[in-house]
Parts: sequence; C-alpha cells; structure tokens
Amino acid sequence: MSPIKKPGKNILIVDDDQVTLMLLSQILENSGYGITQARCGEDALNIVMMSEPDLALLDVNMPGMSGLDLAKRLQIETDVPFMFLSASTDHDIIKQGISYGAVGYLVKPVDTVNLIPTLEASLARASEIKQLRKSELSLTSALASGRETSMAVGVLMAKFQTDRHAAFDALRAHARANRKTISDVANELLLAEETINQFKKIF
Repeated sequence: MSPIKKPGKNILIVDDDQVTLMLLSQILENSGYGITQARCGEDALNIVMMSEPDLALLDVNMPGMSGLDLAKRLQIETDVPFMFLSASTDHDIIKQGISYGAVGYLVKPVDTVNLIPTLEASLARASEIKQLRKSELSLTSALASGRETSMAVGVLMAKFQTDRHAAFDALRAHARANRKTISDVANELLLAEETINQFKKIF
C-alpha cells in the first residue's frame, strides 16, 4: 500500500551528501510527506521561489552556500520555515541557527525513531509562528483602520488584565460568533462601557 500523502506537508531536504539525502527522503516519503531534494543552497533557493515548501531541512555544512547562509536568505527573502541538520553539536552553531529563526535541529547520524516526531514538532512550531505573524498583521490593520476598535481593545486589556493580542482575538471571536463586524462589536463595547461609567456617578 502506498503511503497517504499528508496535505500541506511538503518538505525540502537540502544536503550535499547523497546518502543522507536519499535516506531522509525515503523515510519521509514512506511516512506520507511530499519531498523535494536539493544538493546545494543555490538549487534550494530556486526551488523555494518556484514552489514554497512547508518546511526546509538544511544541512549546515555544504560547499558554496552553507546551510546557515541559506537560512539567512530564507529568513530575509521568504516565509519558509526551516530546521537544521548537522553532524556538529557545537552550541555556538545551534545558537546561531536559533537566532536565524530555526524551528528545530537534528544531529547526524539522524535518529530515525525520533525523526518524524521532531519533524512534526517543527511543523507545529512553524504553524504557530505563521499564525502569530498573521494575527499581528490583522491586529495592526484593524487598529490602524478604526479608533473604536483600538479603544475597545484597550478596554478589554484593562478589564481582564490581558495583552493586546489576546484582547483583539477575543473581540474578533465575539464578532464572528455573533456574525457582526469587529467595528460593530467595538462600538457596542464602548457604549456599554460608557453606560457602566454613568452608574459610577450614582454609586
């Protein structure tokens, strides 16, 4: 029986070692992932520009463009998340990889038992980062476009001792649940706050 493809889980493996490249490709393909291979950083960049993978697995030490150099390009020029593959356990290299935004790190020789769990954890982390970026953009856009929305977010932050993102997410969730626009819910919230404030004068 052929493996079931996992929707949205396409992995780009970049390694100049053919044996490692084939081994990882076979394991991941047998587990249902879509696989693309590259033997160098330049080829990997071309592949990314043509078909954006869900995760790139980068060998650190490659001739020409190293995995760290490639990671920096991916971080600056694309939204493709990446993790590193290296025979080195040098903490400085690991720290440098993390500073570039890596979502994971695998040490050669790869422990095949832990390969899939590590990959899934990295994919989950990558998904969280994308959601945070999307939420940040949505929040920035909403606050920029409406004074009432910004004020309503401030009210929720003060009332529930929460941060701006959580307050905006709550406002958006309430709007969706009640099939209203965020602006409408923000106005309702501000009116309710004004009404409550009027009662403060009585008490």
